[in-house]
Amino acid sequence: MRARTLLLAAGLLAAAHASRAQAPPAPAKPSLHDRLGGLYPISAVVDDFIERVYVNPTLNANPAIAKARSALRKPGLKVQLANMVCMATGGPCKYTGKSMKESHATFHIAPKEWGALLVDFRVSLDKFNVPAAEQRELIDIVESTKADIVEGAGAGPGR
Repeated sequence: MRARTLLLAAGLLAAAHASRAQAPPAPAKPSLHDRLGGLYPISAVVDDFIERVYVNPTLNANPAIAKARSALRKPGLKVQLANMVCMATGGPCKYTGKSMKESHATFHIAPKEWGALLVDFRVSLDKFNVPAAEQRELIDIVESTKADIVEGAGAGPGR
């Protein structure tokens, strides 16, 4: 009887383990791109953000940035940035522009200018009621580019 009880217990444990192993996977969390609503809402935020940075006095005080500003560049910058954000958030878009390091190399961007850019970005995110969790994810994405954009930002230990 004891052997039979042990076999029954072993069988029950094996069945429980097998049912756990075959349980359906938890549904995947939607991508940040999907949680933001896709390319159209991303493009609206990018459009607002670029309009802000083009008139930002802290950024325009940098002669290299001011020189790069033109009416012709603005629409293209909006398209490139919208594609970059779309791609970086898990969307189907493809960014085809230069690397962040290459495209910002001649601008000599200082930490103060980086801070001004982030302020403008947060204002645009707030304007479009982007939820706090998604804002944090977007800011993390932007912050991941800092070492390639801001002079001296990549000069820390191990770099």
